[in-house]
Amino acid sequence: MTPGSFETLEQKIASKTAAVGIIGLGYVGLPLAVTAAKRGLPVTGFDIDPGKISRLDAGESYIEAVDSADLVALKAAGQMGWTTDFSGLAQMDVIVICVPTPLTVHRDPDLSYIERTAEVIARHLSPSTLVVLESTTYPGTTADVMTPILATSGHLPGKDIFIGFSPEREDPGNAKFRTATIPKIVAGDGAEAGKLIEAFYTIVVDRVVPVSTTQTAEAVKITENIFRAVNIALVNELKMIFDRMGIDVWEVIDGAATKPFGFMPFYPGPGLAAIASRSTRST
Repeated sequence: MTPGSFETLEQKIASKTAAVGIIGLGYVGLPLAVTAAKRGLPVTGFDIDPGKISRLDAGESYIEAVDSADLVALKAAGQMGWTTDFSGLAQMDVIVICVPTPLTVHRDPDLSYIERTAEVIARHLSPSTLVVLESTTYPGTTADVMTPILATSGHLPGKDIFIGFSPEREDPGNAKFRTATIPKIVAGDGAEAGKLIEAFYTIVVDRVVPVSTTQTAEAVKITENIFRAVNIALVNELKMIFDRMGIDVWEVIDGAATKPFGFMPFYPGPGLAAIASRSTRST
């Protein structure tokens, strides 16, 4: 056990001197990295794709929610960098995992990206580090899958290192809501981890919503996704029925949306297959 691990990390986060590593520079990771850097935290992005790193080196954003000018300015100010060299994780105080969680051909959750990332972190992990998973997954993943892998580092979870979960809530293409303005669900594996993850995200986003356990936070994300998926499937079915009846489904939805309670509009679209395929993108 490393004495003062919690206090050391708490002070670094509060003073914005905690070095932050974001693993996975896709539509979740890159906006998070830029937002954290703009809020005053020193950030390093890690990705296995050298093509992404080359584009970032050229000052070119490949994510709609990130301005190229911000990348150039943050790099010039020494506030943000990026690399494919994961040995740099040893210097990070906060590590956030934003990797894909696709489905297998059998529609089972594929946790291989999370598992491999946790293994890499464990090889380079230093004491007094907070590790946060943001990838969408089922309840229990943080505690039952990721934590045992990180423990192979020789550092004791809850004493030397601290672990948490905060589900990503990015909506690519939605200009109304960005990383900083979307309320953030957070949970730590234990009271001290909970305090650290709340303190970290309080710097990065405008509103933090703590919940009691990492399993609860994981269940929040699953519930959000199920709600959206069920309602999209429903409205697509209604469109086919209303089309056959000669009724304009768009007019129906607009009319129903005037009810000030008990209804939330969803609109016909490409369907659940398109939503599922999006989860295979690098986050």
